[in-house]
Amino acid sequence: MTESNPSVPARRLNFARILEVLRHPKLAFAEIAGETVSSWLTPMLALSISSSLAVIVGGFVKARAAAMGEIQLPPDWQYWTPDMQNNFMQAQQATQGATFVYIIPLLSALAGLWLGWLILSGLLHLGSTLLGGRGTMGSALNVVGWASLPFMLRDVLRVVFILIAGHAIVSPGLSGFAGGAIFLGKMLSRVDIFFIWNAILLVIGFGAADGLPRNKAVIGVGIILLVILLVLAGSGALVSSFSSGTAF
Repeated sequence: MTESNPSVPARRLNFARILEVLRHPKLAFAEIAGETVSSWLTPMLALSISSSLAVIVGGFVKARAAAMGEIQLPPDWQYWTPDMQNNFMQAQQATQGATFVYIIPLLSALAGLWLGWLILSGLLHLGSTLLGGRGTMGSALNVVGWASLPFMLRDVLRVVFILIAGHAIVSPGLSGFAGGAIFLGKMLSRVDIFFIWNAILLVIGFGAADGLPRNKAVIGVGIILLVILLVLAGSGALVSSFSSGTAF
């Protein structure tokens, strides 16, 4: 009769695993898949801190620029009518307090982070189940949380850029290739190397946690991410169209 080696109990907070996921994702997600304890709290806390730091630094630079009379104009500023430009300048002057510069953006960023995590986990779990995956909602929450760590690095790089350049990134992602197309610009603004890295980690994670073959994991993750990009781009373009009076 053989005696199995006792497994190391999983910890809810394990910040040392962050580097493991980024450097050796296959081994890390295989370990995560074998745990029965939810481990999503660690990556979500790390992402909350990096997201908050990016908002605070961006707000500080924005407030300093406003104090010096410098205002960052929208990318499609040249297409606005004089009345819309005047309304924009008045709105900028009315929203220079700490509530608009720090508190509201911070709450919005954190709400978007946590709600987005829940929604994406639910959709990917549904897609995985339809494709024959054997995972649970709990495992989906773990995978999506850990797979989102590339966005933490993106936040850190954005903070460094803002501090060096003194202003926020004007055309994030690949939005610079969209020209004047608002919908395409909103969609490409979310696509960058970190987004692709996140997609790769999701494929690896759901393959390990749900027992999905690589091709099914790619299909499931790809479809869900594409749908989310289209929805976010459509809503962003709609809001931009109403505010600027331009067409998609």
